[in-house]
Amino acid sequence: MIKISGTNTYIDVEINGRTVRIFGELIIGGFVCFKNSMKNWLIPDNQSLTEEEKEEIIRKVTEKTAGSNMIITFE
Repeated sequence: MIKISGTNTYIDVEINGRTVRIFGELIIGGFVCFKNSMKNWLIPDNQSLTEEEKEEIIRKVTEKTAGSNMIITFE
């Protein structure tokens, strides 16, 4: 299960009890995430993200928001 929340400058993505904060920019109809801001898990505290985890997060967020009113993309 995936939970996404945030503000106009970041989103928090919770997956399996772990949370990552991804900075970006709110745009009309969605949010653009900056991939380079994905470095550490917020929970557990400051544990580094692996490249595989980053790709899984991107895939799950993209799938969850596809076709919704708030499309999240990554650059």
